[in-house]
Amino acid sequence: MPDHTPHPTGAPQPPPHQPFADLPQPAQPARRLRVVVADDNPVVRAGLTALLSGRADIEVVAEAADGHQAYEAARQHRPDVVLLDVRMPGVDGISALPYLVGIAPVVMLTYSRESEIVQEALRRGAGGYLVHGEFTAEQLVEAVRDIKEGRAHFTPTAAGALLARLRQDRSPAPPLPEGLGTSSSATAYGISASAQSYKQPQPPTPPAYFAPPFTSLPPTSPENLSQVQPHMGQSSSEWTSGRPAAPDRSRFQLSTREAEIMDLIASGMNNQQIAATCFISEKTVKNHINRIFAKLHSTSRSEAAAKWIGTAPDAQRGLG
Repeated sequence: MPDHTPHPTGAPQPPPHQPFADLPQPAQPARRLRVVVADDNPVVRAGLTALLSGRADIEVVAEAADGHQAYEAARQHRPDVVLLDVRMPGVDGISALPYLVGIAPVVMLTYSRESEIVQEALRRGAGGYLVHGEFTAEQLVEAVRDIKEGRAHFTPTAAGALLARLRQDRSPAPPLPEGLGTSSSATAYGISASAQSYKQPQPPTPPAYFAPPFTSLPPTSPENLSQVQPHMGQSSSEWTSGRPAAPDRSRFQLSTREAEIMDLIASGMNNQQIAATCFISEKTVKNHINRIFAKLHSTSRSEAAAKWIGTAPDAQRGLG
């Protein structure tokens, strides 16, 4: 017989039965890594966005065409990582970098491979430096994930620039632990000073890496970012002192895409690398190259590159 005796007033009631209490609870979905992509080339932006958005753990929250737009997007969306190009109209990536690193980790993703630019980007706070054509899609995704965790990534060109900078830095080094770097530790392993015929070559005198415009950066306040003037030209000779003027390329009458591909040819890339960098097919690359050769009156990549960079005998006199 069931017990119908009422519970005393105020007596604690038994907890309600939970039929699924013993079952494992579904895992909460992990928060996706939020990314801002800043590049003035809409094709590159679209390709990067499609590539990264195809990953379950990554979300591109905004795109930007210059440094000012990148800063506004970062302020609004508070991303986990910013991918930043160097050469952009208006406010370039180098100028915007000090403002962006106060909001999120920044990795430079660019065609600019000059060692001076790499070093200046790292000095201003970049957490990595990737040069187009030197990484695969999977390596880019891995770099984005790692930058969020504070692990730096560099493609070979950027790593070489960093190594060169370290070798040229002649500031006094801190003392080594006792027993390291002494003559006694060398002779203990049979290395005689008299037998060392090889002489370490002295590095060349470093150029003026931080010549203007890098020497004058406006105060790092949000109000001043919109007033930052563009510093980066399309040729490194426009901002690095001591270099010869760039050849007049306007006479070649290349389109923007053709000039971009010609830059990549001059840097030594093959058709497959150019296609991957520009997010186009190899057939399209070949079509562009045929038109470039016709406009430069060239029959080979080396001849076209020589005219493009101004080292051909007729580079300054005419097309020939």
